[in-house]
Amino acid sequence: MAKFYDRREFVKKATFSAAGIGLLGSYGFVSPEKVSANDMIRVAVLGTNSRGAELARGFALTPGIEVAFICDVDDGAVKKGIEAVVQAGQKANVKGVRDFRYILDDRSLDAIVIAMPDHWHAPAAILALQAGKHVYIEKPGSHNPREGELVDRAAKKYGKVVQMGNQRRSWPNVIEALKELRSGIIGNPHYARTWYGANRAPIGFGKHAPVPEGLDYDLWQGPAPRRPFMDNLIHYNWHWFWHWGTGELLNNGTHFIDLARLGLGVEYPVRVSSHGGRYAYSDDWETPDTQVTVFDFAENKTIMWEGRSCNRRPVEGLGAAVSFHSEKGTMVISNDMYIVYDNDNNEIKKFTTGKETTVDLTGAGFDMDAGHILDFANSIRNGNLPRSDFNDANKSVLLCHLGNIAHRTGRSLSCDRRNGRITGDEEAMKLWGRDYETGWEPVV
Repeated sequence: MAKFYDRREFVKKATFSAAGIGLLGSYGFVSPEKVSANDMIRVAVLGTNSRGAELARGFALTPGIEVAFICDVDDGAVKKGIEAVVQAGQKANVKGVRDFRYILDDRSLDAIVIAMPDHWHAPAAILALQAGKHVYIEKPGSHNPREGELVDRAAKKYGKVVQMGNQRRSWPNVIEALKELRSGIIGNPHYARTWYGANRAPIGFGKHAPVPEGLDYDLWQGPAPRRPFMDNLIHYNWHWFWHWGTGELLNNGTHFIDLARLGLGVEYPVRVSSHGGRYAYSDDWETPDTQVTVFDFAENKTIMWEGRSCNRRPVEGLGAAVSFHSEKGTMVISNDMYIVYDNDNNEIKKFTTGKETTVDLTGAGFDMDAGHILDFANSIRNGNLPRSDFNDANKSVLLCHLGNIAHRTGRSLSCDRRNGRITGDEEAMKLWGRDYETGWEPVV
C-alpha cells in the first residue's frame, strides 16, 4: 500500500494483475488519453487524515477522474490529502479547503467523496445532494437510522448517484462467491456468521486540553451538540464515543454483515439482540469492545456478528470473515477469496488471488478500491445504479444500528419486517435519531 503509481503506469500494470483477468478487463479502465474533457469527473474529497487520503489517491489514479479539492478541518490532513493526489501523478492542481461548504456552489464540481467521522456522514451528504453533487460516502453513511432514511430520501429527491464504500461488493472473487451462493453451491444457506478481531489499545481517561494548532474543532463537531475538546478523542478514538461514533459494529461489522445479508437474500429483521460491553480495559471507551449480535429474519434465517476489538485471534485462521452454513455445506468469504466445504469438512472449492489482501485503517489499497471507484464514475456517466447504491447498502447499515440500539437498551428488539423499524418500544425508538447543534439539523 505504500507504493504510488503514475496513472499511465497503473493502467499498463493493471493488465497483468492477479487472477489472470487483469483490472483492465474486469474493471473496464480506459487509457487516460481517451478520456475527453467533457467526460472528466471532478471530485472533492472530504476528510483526509486516514481513509480519505487513500481514497484521494485512488480517485486521482483513476482515468477520467480529477481531484479538484481536498477538504479537512485539520490543516495537517489537508496537506496529507494533497500529497496523496500529487504522488498519484495527477497533473491538474488540487486546492486545499477547510470548510467544504464553500465549494458546493462550484459548477465544475461533479461529486463529493465523504470520509469524515460518522457524525458528519449524513449531514455532509445531504448538503452535497442539495447542491446537485453525486456522492461517494464511506460506510456507515449515517450516525443513526433516521439519518440513513434522510440520505436515501435526498438521493431520490435530487436524482443523484450515491454509492456507499462497501468496497467488497466490487471485489471480483467476492462477486463470484455470492454468485456461487445464489446458484446453490451449498444449497439454501440459513445461517451466516460474521466476525472481526483487533488488538486495540486502551484510550485512557481524557483531559481537557487546548485545541491543537491547525485544527478547527468547532467545525469538526459540526452537526453534533458541542462538547469540550479532550486529548484522547481526535483523530481516531471518536469511533468509541456514542456522541460521534458508532462502535466496531459499524466501523467494521458493516462490511461483513452486508455480505451476510446479500448471501442469505434477506433485508429487514424481525428480532435483534446484542450482548457484550467494554470488557478489556477501564477507560473512556463507551461502545462495546466485545459484542455478539444476532439478527433473526422471517425467512427462517439468522446472521450473527462477533466483534472483538481487543482480541484479534483468528477464527478458522481468519481475522475477519463471513461464513454461510446450510444442511449441505459451508462457504467462507474473507477479503478477496472464498472456500467451500462439505459437511464433513472436506474442501470442495477454493478461489483466491494467490496474494494477501492487507486491510488497515486506510482500507485495502487502490488495487482493491479500483473497481468500486470506477463503478461510481460509470454510474454517473451512464445513469445506472451503482453496485453499492445507498438505498440497498443502507439496509445492511440499519442492521448494525439496530444491534447498537439493542445493546444500549439492554434488551431484544422486535422489528417490522417491511422496513426494519422498531415496534412496541418507545424508549428504543428514541435512539432512532439524535439531537443536533442548533442550526445544524439536516433537512431534506
